[in-house]
Amino acid sequence: MPSGLNTGDSAWVLVSFAMVLLMTPGLALFYGGMVRSKNLISVLYMSFVSIAVVTVIWFVYGYGLAFGQDVGGAGLIGWGDWEFFQTTPSVLDGKIPLYVFSLFQLVFAIITLALVSGSVANRVRLGPWMIFGVVWMTLVYLPVAHWVFSKGGWINRWGALDFAGGLVVELNSGIAGLALALVLGPSLRFRREGPPQPQNVPMVMTGMGLLWFGWFGFNGGSALTDGALAANAVVNTMMCGCVAMIVWMLLERRRFGRFSRLGGTTGALAGLVAITPACGYVNLFGATVIGIVAAVVCTYAVEVKTSVGYDDTLDVVGIHGAGGIVGVALLGLFATGKYGSPIAGLFYGGSISLLGKQLVAILAVGTYTFVLTYLIGKIVNRLFKLRASASQESEGLDTELRLG
Repeated sequence: MPSGLNTGDSAWVLVSFAMVLLMTPGLALFYGGMVRSKNLISVLYMSFVSIAVVTVIWFVYGYGLAFGQDVGGAGLIGWGDWEFFQTTPSVLDGKIPLYVFSLFQLVFAIITLALVSGSVANRVRLGPWMIFGVVWMTLVYLPVAHWVFSKGGWINRWGALDFAGGLVVELNSGIAGLALALVLGPSLRFRREGPPQPQNVPMVMTGMGLLWFGWFGFNGGSALTDGALAANAVVNTMMCGCVAMIVWMLLERRRFGRFSRLGGTTGALAGLVAITPACGYVNLFGATVIGIVAAVVCTYAVEVKTSVGYDDTLDVVGIHGAGGIVGVALLGLFATGKYGSPIAGLFYGGSISLLGKQLVAILAVGTYTFVLTYLIGKIVNRLFKLRASASQESEGLDTELRLG
């Protein structure tokens, strides 16, 4: 046994890796249940190919760019740590094996790319989507992950907080989805009928159940320990998801006089998204408030696409983008300065500086992600025809899974 290895922490993070990996198939079911049967396999495939594409990138060069030694001290990108083809599983990162830490970070990257696919479901060809995924991971996800998660990243060093990926996963995927939806334009059905209605509610709820299960590994595993910090993250995750679900349902009842087919499910998802950056840093009161605010904000955010006219097919922008902003921003108010939080928020005796840092981090990541994703989408669409043709879209993308 290597000196310094904590077997309990290693076991918990390795189990958390498996739980978070299961979230991507869960997301595939969640997305698949919302689309028409003629596009079901295509939508499932877009999530599953994300696993393969991102894994290869990660171990060839992705981990080195995200977590390697910072280049030039600017906090913008890492370099090095390419040793995965030579090293052994006994090499440690802190108290857990480097292999375990890298696997856990890998599944964050996988689900982020899979999330983006929801904004452009029903109108994207599989082969060009894989090309987009390679370029987007390289130029967008890996730099942002370095900024926030790496000890040398500028956002991390500056003191902005993100426990489990509110910036890196949630805001990143939501803003990328918005940019890509604007590049490709609305689907034919969106122009005629507006946002799609869920086609298979049991499939959606099954997918949501797997997502919720995996979220405990997503947030609890980010503690990188099996102790009190992980417990705090898991309890807050449970509370916030449940509060947001109930509030969303009450809002629907008040606004429309009835519950929608998936309103409660979507509300729970909004709460889980919003608590992600805050779960290790707040207490149960903070988690409750974040759940309430997330439900209120996101229930209106998902309707913006209808009035503005962009086709965020499966509400990635309205849930993950808006929910991520809520969670990251409210940390500036509700961080306790205890548990895993290195600094207190405004409501717990801290200064307003933390709130300012949180807002700047949101603006920086959002701007970078939007501009780069828009440019990447434009180039990939022009060179490889990322957007399906009108005839392909009409007959359904499952008729032939077009890799070319």
